[in-house]
Amino acid sequence: MALRKLKPNTPATRYYSISSFEEITSTKKEKSLTRGLPKSGGRNNYGRVTSRHRGGGHKRTYRIIDFKRDKRGIPARVDSIQYDPNRSARIALLFYNDGAKRYILAPNELKINEVLIASDTAEIKVGNALPLSAIPVNTNVHNIEMKPGKGGQIARSAGNFATVQAKEGDFVLLKFPSGEIRNIHNNCYATIGIVGNLDNENISLGKAGRSRWLGIRPHVRGVAMNPVDHPMGGGEGKTSGGGHPVSPWGQKSKGLKTRNTNRKSENYIVKHRK
Repeated sequence: MALRKLKPNTPATRYYSISSFEEITSTKKEKSLTRGLPKSGGRNNYGRVTSRHRGGGHKRTYRIIDFKRDKRGIPARVDSIQYDPNRSARIALLFYNDGAKRYILAPNELKINEVLIASDTAEIKVGNALPLSAIPVNTNVHNIEMKPGKGGQIARSAGNFATVQAKEGDFVLLKFPSGEIRNIHNNCYATIGIVGNLDNENISLGKAGRSRWLGIRPHVRGVAMNPVDHPMGGGEGKTSGGGHPVSPWGQKSKGLKTRNTNRKSENYIVKHRK
């Protein structure tokens, strides 16, 4: 999980860094757990751009990840740890004793040939999945369900985790690296450990072309545009527009709280991250 820096033979490689991929044990993907992944170009089903600056990028095959860990009580052997182009984390291929194969998020320090299990009585060991009620306080967990049986929705990216802080009645208090503290029902499943590939946040893309490989198109600053194109455009010389930073449609882009406070999940947040 270390980073590898390239020799500055060209201006593009001077700040270029990539993962060493030393934890990858196999490059052969399990075909039964893959499907095609069409590109959206940031457009919805009406063909309208709803997410700007998306498009292009390298062709990818989607790996079907088992976020539910619903094969309960059946041991599984870690066959390999693989690269997944669709996420920052690495994935692990599990071979279950009943012949099934599943991909899961690979936690940090997971080794091949380890035996994992998802069960209410599983050992507190990296890679095992248990309900939050069975996980001791001060344990780091990831791939956390928000509703029992729905599958993991929280802490799924590289290096992410939450810490079990306390247990009160039917709920477990989790603290996240952002500072947010949230109640989750104790029947929700979570996986022990921290998501692997911790150095992902330190990667420097190094050149514009590498962003294009990832499907990220150029982003132009509003102040660099003409007044007809953006509320912050125009002006002689460099100027910030003279007003509060806004989107092309006039919505404030810094400091405006856009979270819907009427969401049901709002009631479970004990302390907000801000």
